[in-house]
Amino acid sequence: MAARRALAALAAVAATVPLGAAPAAAHGAPTSPLSRAAACGPEGGRAQTPACRAAIAAGAAVREWDNIRVARIDGRDREHIPDGELCSGGLSAYRGLDLPRTDWPATTLTAGARHTFRYRTTILHRGTFRYYVTTGSYSPKRVLTWADLEKKPFLEVTDPPIRAGAYEMRGKLPAGRTGRHIVYVIWQNSDTQDTYYSCSDVIFRAARGTPDPPSAAPKASASPPRTLAGTADDDESAVPVATVTDGGPLSRPLVLGAAALATALLAAAVVGLRRAGGPPPGRPCGVRNHRAGRRRVW
Repeated sequence: MAARRALAALAAVAATVPLGAAPAAAHGAPTSPLSRAAACGPEGGRAQTPACRAAIAAGAAVREWDNIRVARIDGRDREHIPDGELCSGGLSAYRGLDLPRTDWPATTLTAGARHTFRYRTTILHRGTFRYYVTTGSYSPKRVLTWADLEKKPFLEVTDPPIRAGAYEMRGKLPAGRTGRHIVYVIWQNSDTQDTYYSCSDVIFRAARGTPDPPSAAPKASASPPRTLAGTADDDESAVPVATVTDGGPLSRPLVLGAAALATALLAAAVVGLRRAGGPPPGRPCGVRNHRAGRRRVW
């Protein structure tokens, strides 16, 4: 009897707890390009880098790398997230992620190229992703402010597909960027009141392309120009090496002279063959003049 009364009391208490008190179940962070929180987290493999160690020492709860979220922002990001605290979302538990450093783990990308953006999700949710990039005047030696970001996102996607545990979004990277920059991602949930913030450090390299054509295009050569070999790490393996053409200031005259000499020798050889083995003057050559309809005479 006492046991029944205890169970009834527990049930009554449970019924009075509002369902809205449970925490929102939405978690995630960018993994391509790799965010600071994900890089320094237990699965990121970069926790022992100087930047991650400094961030953890300054205060970065990277064990919860997927939990940089703020409730009830409702799109008013610039009003609620202070300058200098964009990477932490204004949360003191992640303030170490705001450190201005030039050695954060970075992803090498090609400016203006297409890229598959991946946002790892540990608990699924619906929402809109907005990707921003820093302006040309950005310096990694200063804390990130809203003025350092372009005002409009270069990519915005709502409810993208999930593949292999991550939201996947295809988009085009910003053009006209070189060197170190930050891709700033805002994920605003639509079925909770949470908004997530993250910083992904990137190194933009110039896009592969051909130079502007000159006014008078040179004739194509029979063989391609020789290229200088260089060393490159894994991130830079696709960077084109400099192209160098053999020859110095005298190379063009020498080539023209050699070509003229070869032409003269060939003409002399043809004339000699005709004189040595051709028919005597006045004899039909046997080749019909198709226009005139008559045979030629040597």
